[in-house]
Amino acid sequence: MNRTALVNNIFAKKSVLCVGLDTDLTKIPQHLLGEEDPALAFNKAIIDATKDYAVSYKINTAFYEAQGLKGWQTMERTLAYIPDNIFTIADAKRGDIGNTSEQYARTFFHTYPFDSVTVAPYMGSDSVKPFLKFEDKWSIVLGLTSNAGSADFQLQPSGDELLYQKVLKTVASWGTPENIMFVIGATRKEQLQEVRTLLPDHFFLVPGVGAQGGDVATVCTNAMNKDAGVLINVSRGIIYAGNGTDFAERANEEARKYQQEMSVFL
Repeated sequence: MNRTALVNNIFAKKSVLCVGLDTDLTKIPQHLLGEEDPALAFNKAIIDATKDYAVSYKINTAFYEAQGLKGWQTMERTLAYIPDNIFTIADAKRGDIGNTSEQYARTFFHTYPFDSVTVAPYMGSDSVKPFLKFEDKWSIVLGLTSNAGSADFQLQPSGDELLYQKVLKTVASWGTPENIMFVIGATRKEQLQEVRTLLPDHFFLVPGVGAQGGDVATVCTNAMNKDAGVLINVSRGIIYAGNGTDFAERANEEARKYQQEMSVFL
C-alpha cells in the first residue's frame, strides 16, 4: 500500500487506529477452544467487529511462530482475511546482515504479502536497506520504544545527542517518508513533539496507548502532521475487552470509542 492510499483511508474513516492481533490462546474466550483453529476464529471475529474503525492491523508474529507450522498457517489465513484497503503490519522485528535481511524481506513482503514489517536497526544500514527495495512496502524501524529497558541503550548519550535521535536521523536518510515509518512509544509523551520536529514528514507507529498508559489526545496533539502521520496501536484494550460469547461486540465498542476520540483530530 502506498502512502496516498493509506492517508486517504485515514481521512475517510477519520481514524488512525491500528488493532494489534497479539492472539494468545490462553486469553481468548474459552468457547472458541473447540474450533478447528481457535486463533483464526478469534481473529476473524475481531476483524469483522473492528474493520469499520481500523485503518491498520498489526500481527505480532511471535504469537503465531510459537505455535509452529499451525501458527504460521493461522497467520497466513488471518492476513488473507484482512480487507485489501486496510494497512497490514508484520510485527516481526527482523534485521540481520544483508543477504539474511533480503530473505526476511521476501518472507514478509512476498511469501506473506504484508504491507510493512517492523525492523531492528542495530546492525546498521545493511540490515535495513534490503527491506526498502520493495515498491509500496514499508519498513517500520524501531526508534524510541516504550518498554522500561529502552533506557539501557536508546536514551544513552551518543556524542552530542541521544542514541535514539542518531538512529532516527540516520535511518531516515536511507529511505523516504514513502517507505520508512518509525516506532515511537506513546508513553514517551514528553518526547513526541521533539521527535515530530526531528522528522516532520514520516509516519510513526505508536504503541503504548491503553494498557501501557498512553492516551490518544497526547499522541494526536504532539505527533500528528498534515497527513495524520501516526498509526496508534491498541492491542489488549480492544481484542480482550471481553472474554465471553460477546467478546466481538465488546471489541467493536472499544474500537468505536477510540475512533471517536481520534476523529476530533482529523
